[in-house]
Amino acid sequence: MSFRSALDEASAVTQALLVEAIRAQAPTPLTEPMLHAVTGGKGFRGFLVQQSAGLYGIGRNSSVPVAAAAEAIHAYTLVHDDLPCMDNDDQRRGQPTVHVKWDEAMAVLTGDSLQALAFEILSGNDVGNAAVRLELIESLSLSAGARGVVRGQALDIAAETAEQPFTLEEITELQAAKTGALFEWSCSAGAILAEADPEQMRRYARPLGLAFQIADDIIDMEGDTALAGKRLRKDAAAGKATFVSILGLDGAKARAAQLVDEAVAALAQFGTEAESMRQAARFAVSRRM
Repeated sequence: MSFRSALDEASAVTQALLVEAIRAQAPTPLTEPMLHAVTGGKGFRGFLVQQSAGLYGIGRNSSVPVAAAAEAIHAYTLVHDDLPCMDNDDQRRGQPTVHVKWDEAMAVLTGDSLQALAFEILSGNDVGNAAVRLELIESLSLSAGARGVVRGQALDIAAETAEQPFTLEEITELQAAKTGALFEWSCSAGAILAEADPEQMRRYARPLGLAFQIADDIIDMEGDTALAGKRLRKDAAAGKATFVSILGLDGAKARAAQLVDEAVAALAQFGTEAESMRQAARFAVSRRM
């Protein structure tokens, strides 16, 4: 199976579980906005969960719910990130953002609901034993909260109003939280499911997350809006420091390639079984959306 086929298949089973989990709740005004928020996208974080779990001998019955939790958190962050008080985006995945299709209050509540849904899914009996479920829930709460994704978003907002543009070190710290923290959790979840040490997968995830973000910065500068499914070149218009603005396009591409090499090297001990994850690292910087 090609990498793209494997990614699409993993995304499909993850999204199916998410849709089922949303529809299983009592019908509310939030049902359709939640479904809208999780529809589309690459499902890349969920793919990383399933692939990392496979390296440790964990099957889909256990890994897909964890993948769905990762994608629920990711969708929540996008809904909130798109709000007028944050990045003020009107398009996501080629569709109107939740606050545009409904309103700001519904978007806030949709994001809140998706975040809670992630932890509800992780508490299910099909996700390992009680100790495994607790570790997954605790580690995701740390990755998604004020030490991880939310911290990164707060730093991103601070960067927009800073008197001096953020330095490369500051941008790296920002993106290691905003983008990298959920990547790190997604890649380490398989080891946690297997009750193994997740550090090797974290060594893979850290450079992968930064490479993915550098690719986002490159896409924002030279990508196609229709293909990306969102508004581009907004960072440059806002005068915000990014990897591209600091390193230049060629420098950013070179740094991303170096990070991919670091991620691939971290998988050496897994041999040929990790080929899909090596391809995932290369995909992170070759994608156009």
